[in-house]
Amino acid sequence: MATSAPPALSPLLHVHGALFTSWILLFLSQTTLVAAGRTDLHRRLGVAGALLALVMPVIGMVVAIEAARRGVTPAGGPAPLVFLVVPIFDLLLFTTLAWTGLYFRRTKDTHKRLMLLATISLLTPAIARLPGIISAGPPAFFGLTDLRVIACLVYDRVSRGRIHPAFFWGGLFVIASQPLRLLIGGTGAWLAFATWLTR
Repeated sequence: MATSAPPALSPLLHVHGALFTSWILLFLSQTTLVAAGRTDLHRRLGVAGALLALVMPVIGMVVAIEAARRGVTPAGGPAPLVFLVVPIFDLLLFTTLAWTGLYFRRTKDTHKRLMLLATISLLTPAIARLPGIISAGPPAFFGLTDLRVIACLVYDRVSRGRIHPAFFWGGLFVIASQPLRLLIGGTGAWLAFATWLTR
């Protein structure tokens, strides 16, 4: 029996994918430039990072709202308006960490840790799309994100003898946001807000 092809991705989703992929590629380029001692070029490319950090949350929000409006939710997941809390929190998390990291761009130890955590926070939706992960629920996709945060904390503890405040507070922010969004998503206040957003 023939199976139907999945629907074509909209231009908006292509833009969304291109922007978020660009952030990952830029992050890899920036870390490589710093390792090579090319901080001059790193600073110039930082302008592109700041622009991406402005545009990505806007496009991401539009995509999330449009998906909820169309009734999109993971298989076996909560109702679309309840699930909308997950991508919106992802975007708030990324935006807060990235812009705080940019604010501290002249304090390199803080800057690089916050930018790494911002990038890690972007991975949760990608992790959830891996085969078998989404069906295992939030403990799986949030847990795999948290393992990366914990690795950062362990790295600091082993290499520096203590955990840098940016990793501690930023990592706590990432981990604490996960149960918080699940608690908020089912409340009447959230559903009223989500309904207003998707009108």
